[in-house]
Amino acid sequence: MKTLAYCYSDPLLESLPDPVVWEGFEVDRFYQDLGQRQQLGQLLSDCQNDPPNCLLIRRLEELGDTLDQICDRLNLLESLGIEVVTKEQDYRSSLINSGNFGEFRTNLAKNLQKIQNIQRSNRLKQGHARNRLKTLPPPGRAPYGYRRGKDRYLLDRSTAPVVKEFFERFLLFGSVRGAVRYLEKRYGKKISVSTGRRWLTNPVYRGDLAYNCQDIIPDTHVPLLERSEAAQIDRLLRRNCQMSSRTASAPRSLAGLVACAECQSPMTVTRVTRPNQTTEYLYLRPMRCLRSPKCKAMSYQAVLEATIARICEDLPATVAQLNLPNLDGIKQRLRSTLQTKQSHLEQVSTLQTQGILDEETAQLRRYKLKVEIAQIQAQFDQLPPGDLTIIAQAVSIPEFWRDLSESERRFYFREFIRQIQTQPTGGKSWELRLIFIF
Repeated sequence: MKTLAYCYSDPLLESLPDPVVWEGFEVDRFYQDLGQRQQLGQLLSDCQNDPPNCLLIRRLEELGDTLDQICDRLNLLESLGIEVVTKEQDYRSSLINSGNFGEFRTNLAKNLQKIQNIQRSNRLKQGHARNRLKTLPPPGRAPYGYRRGKDRYLLDRSTAPVVKEFFERFLLFGSVRGAVRYLEKRYGKKISVSTGRRWLTNPVYRGDLAYNCQDIIPDTHVPLLERSEAAQIDRLLRRNCQMSSRTASAPRSLAGLVACAECQSPMTVTRVTRPNQTTEYLYLRPMRCLRSPKCKAMSYQAVLEATIARICEDLPATVAQLNLPNLDGIKQRLRSTLQTKQSHLEQVSTLQTQGILDEETAQLRRYKLKVEIAQIQAQFDQLPPGDLTIIAQAVSIPEFWRDLSESERRFYFREFIRQIQTQPTGGKSWELRLIFIF
């Protein structure tokens, strides 16, 4: 029994299929087309000269671009007595040879209707794919802060400052909810917290375009966020996702970091005032203490001073013991890889001018190279901003912490500290233990 297999792939819509798709079949010869159907013509010629018993295909629409082409080629194959077997569709040409004409017509009509729907959908996808190759914006409204231009997004002068200030507010205080409330109060612009998070992670605001929710093309239009600011936002979001929403936006620098080592309960900041007095007192008390008697509240200011003293003493020693990677070496390797990809991108135009690549192939190659460049750039942006040893020495000066505001101190605390544990040592005395994030 002689069996042939044929596979067609549109490079705009899919990659080459894995050969294991025919695993389990004994295939004598395999024909494969990418974009054009030269091998299909060779297959039909070979079938007329030496008809096989069976032809394996994934789907009927691989036999042509139109319904007429598919039907003509299907009729030719079946007139030669070749059984057509589809792997991903319910189609059996053997029914016509068994005399089940009614079932065959029903089966064929059902598949042809599906093919029409698939081809209509593919035409739309191909149009969008061609726009992607030209790095045109995807269909739909432009994100808030931009407007659609002829071939790219353009800044909207009336709304871009609103988005820009939203980012600046988040970078300053690290609170999505706080930045959302600020927009409503300052500009009267009401957005939800989920919308604010989407703004913070939307590649469009970083000057990039995102396709298929994964492919990112860098530097396609004017950004509202610099690369360094975007990297800082990503670090803030990763840090905040480990905390409750209220803790992430709390005004106090120790909020969400302190826990009692005795009862393992997180501690919350409590504000106490006296009638007719403006003075307020801040305490840290366990939220879910199950001990009897319960663990006592602690002075917020005392814990803050002890935390600053402890971080100045423990951070340099902890960093010195770490086996840190060579960041300069990693950055140099990524820069070298970026330069190589950029040179490949520049060579595509030369190959197209020489006639080695046609326009569609050149556009597809540029698109893939730009996606790879964006992935490497993302790895580069996610690296720490500097040498941790030097940073640790700089922040180990007590005056550095005392000169900061509470929001600034909260930012730096969460950059280094995962948890602060309080351990009672008898009476009213206690000691602290810092658990760093590295």
